[in-house]
Amino acid sequence: MKFREFTTSSGKKVLAGRNAENNERVIEQAEENEIVLHTEKPGSPFCNIKADKKEVSEKDIYEAGIFCASHSHDWRNNKKDVVVHVFSGKDIYKNKRMKTGTFEVKKFREIIAGKNHIKNFKNKDADN
Repeated sequence: MKFREFTTSSGKKVLAGRNAENNERVIEQAEENEIVLHTEKPGSPFCNIKADKKEVSEKDIYEAGIFCASHSHDWRNNKKDVVVHVFSGKDIYKNKRMKTGTFEVKKFREIIAGKNHIKNFKNKDADN
């Protein structure tokens, strides 16, 4: 199964899972020095910006956050701003008891994917 893909305005490729199994594959291929995103609430793709984090701008992160949020259950169910966690590939871990598609993160920061930005993204996405 292929990943969802998105390209930021600066040309950075972003990969996202389509389901729990696909999220496993997104995390497996993410490098330690790359940025990964997931919404605060369950039911979201893991998204991976395919570039060294030193080369990724805050705008790239925000655009990837909008992409991540737009495919989340939080957005689907609430149509409000969505809290997105941003972290490095090196901060992700999994223990044997965690179900498929579930991971723990050692440290992260939060961004807010704004409702209007998500709406505009979804409208552009529907046009393509």
